[in-house]
Amino acid sequence: MLGALRARAVYGYTAVQRFGAGSNRASRRWSDSAGSVTAEFAVALPAVVVVLACCLGAVQVASQQVRLSDAAADAARTLARGDSLSVAASRVQRVAGEADISTSTSGDFICVELSASAGLGPALAAGIRIRASGCALAGGL
Repeated sequence: MLGALRARAVYGYTAVQRFGAGSNRASRRWSDSAGSVTAEFAVALPAVVVVLACCLGAVQVASQQVRLSDAAADAARTLARGDSLSVAASRVQRVAGEADISTSTSGDFICVELSASAGLGPALAAGIRIRASGCALAGGL
């Protein structure tokens, strides 16, 4: 019977299939797409890794910016109390690591500006420098 229908299990699914011409249509449909999921995953995985690396790099740069801001404010307070630049530089190195320090005086304020290269990841490869500044009233008030 060419028009008879028969239920057949194909890869755990039930497919209805006709006997006769084109009787393997359902099994061909499943076997044609067997490797496409693996290929799509192989193409999408590098893009996901790049996006994840950029997000983690952005979090790292933001964290370093906060550390530099804290270190600049701390160095400005240290200099405003009358301590030497070497004491302020050692405090900066303890909090923020290696950073370039520049100081300036504006009226009653002592200002410190810090500049450092980005720590790791894509920001370091791009050559990004992070800057922060802090000022304190001279005399320790």
